[in-house]
Amino acid sequence: MGRWRASLLLNHIARRSKPRTPNPCRPFKPLHISATAHSNPSSKFFSLRGFSAIPSPATDYSDEYVCGSHDFDQNYVLESKEDEESGKIPVKAYFLCTSIDLKSMQAENSGNVVPATSRTSNYIALRYCDFPSKITVFGLEKKESSCRYMIVFQYGSAVLFNIEDHEAETYLEIVRRYASGLLPEMRKDDYAVKEKPLLVEDMQGGPDYIVLKNLDTDSIRIIGNVLGQSIALDYFVSQIDGMVEEFTDINRGMEKSGTFTMNRKKLFQLVGKANSNLADVILKVGLFDRSEIAWRDAKYAQIFEYLREEYEVTQRFGNLDFKLKFVEHNIHFLQEVLQNRRSDLLEWCIICLLSIENVISIYEIVRESTAVPI
Repeated sequence: MGRWRASLLLNHIARRSKPRTPNPCRPFKPLHISATAHSNPSSKFFSLRGFSAIPSPATDYSDEYVCGSHDFDQNYVLESKEDEESGKIPVKAYFLCTSIDLKSMQAENSGNVVPATSRTSNYIALRYCDFPSKITVFGLEKKESSCRYMIVFQYGSAVLFNIEDHEAETYLEIVRRYASGLLPEMRKDDYAVKEKPLLVEDMQGGPDYIVLKNLDTDSIRIIGNVLGQSIALDYFVSQIDGMVEEFTDINRGMEKSGTFTMNRKKLFQLVGKANSNLADVILKVGLFDRSEIAWRDAKYAQIFEYLREEYEVTQRFGNLDFKLKFVEHNIHFLQEVLQNRRSDLLEWCIICLLSIENVISIYEIVRESTAVPI
């Protein structure tokens, strides 16, 4: 029995002396022999397990499996993020002026103009490709995502597709040649489009991008239409915000002094500015005009409605309309005050004229009564 225990002990010590490769997922812990085996001689037989503290193969494999699965999960997350970012077509919307001469622009850039598919005349689409449209690459037809597009709107917006930031200024210079009323500070918004031919539905929404089953020129027009309206609406909202702030300052001054110093000309300028902004949003931007492309095909209508909901176009116009009503109320009040001031001035002028007339009449009477008869 003693020989068997001695041989078993030697086998454990030999196995322990073999070098082991530490697990990369956790720090290697040195093995310790149980102190109970030395302190209590009666439990030596049952404490032999203390000499074999080497983890079993099943434990090592399970640790390696857990570590490998953890690395796999991290790699999968990174790859999924890369897949999500890859294939995105950048879309940039700019609002740089208040009017663009589309006729002259179309005439001088006729080689890049995409033929219109609707009767809408407030924008033109320009295509820029590195190869002619009839040439194929590697035996495949040219895809829309391989070209650069620029959608230019008459009210001052320009939407660029598949154009990087360092290239955008070159295309915007083309627009500025035909622009009038350039803004001192250009407005910009970023978006993205991703094309997935294997997508079950025609479109799918994502954070700051939209996934389309097929990207064509009509899809580009629809996306450009909504983004152009959205960035223009931002500009008009900022204009109305400036007017609201100005009237707020006037009201605070009236609260302290009981009067205001705005003249009639300045008030009329504010009236004209408020009315022109509202007319531009409704008529020039066409915020509530139904897209003819979306009206013809349901898949374009789905893209159109999704983007309008994504950019909260209706809600933002509702906020704009509420601010305009505030401005209109203040304008109406100040007009009444100025009108009352003018009426008071006219009344005082009439009183002065009547007083002068009475003084002249009294003078004539006095002079006639004091005259000496000859």
